[in-house]
Amino acid sequence: MSVALDVLSWLLILAGAFFALTAALGLVRLPEFFSRTHSAGILDTLGAGLILLGFGLQSGFSLVSIKLAVVLAFILITGPTAAHALARSALQTGVRPRTDDTPAEGGEAGSSGR
Repeated sequence: MSVALDVLSWLLILAGAFFALTAALGLVRLPEFFSRTHSAGILDTLGAGLILLGFGLQSGFSLVSIKLAVVLAFILITGPTAAHALARSALQTGVRPRTDDTPAEGGEAGSSGR
């Protein structure tokens, strides 16, 4: 049973690291603010959640796992809430999402800007 828990916890940690790195890549590569906010709000929360679940399995049932569960609950609540607040404040200050008929930076309407 111990080997199975170790394998599962390492799979969760590696999957969480993959999602966190994907979110970081999305922050660099995505073309506009709202796409970047979407990447950060969803993938970072998923990545951190999977990593904390993996750590919780590694620690077993103890005070450490309870603290990890509290941190996980905090991240699950605050991550998407912060992304939503950023998106709303951007809309209120005049930043508009790019649509198909909005010209790309330095290009014509409908172009990808590449």
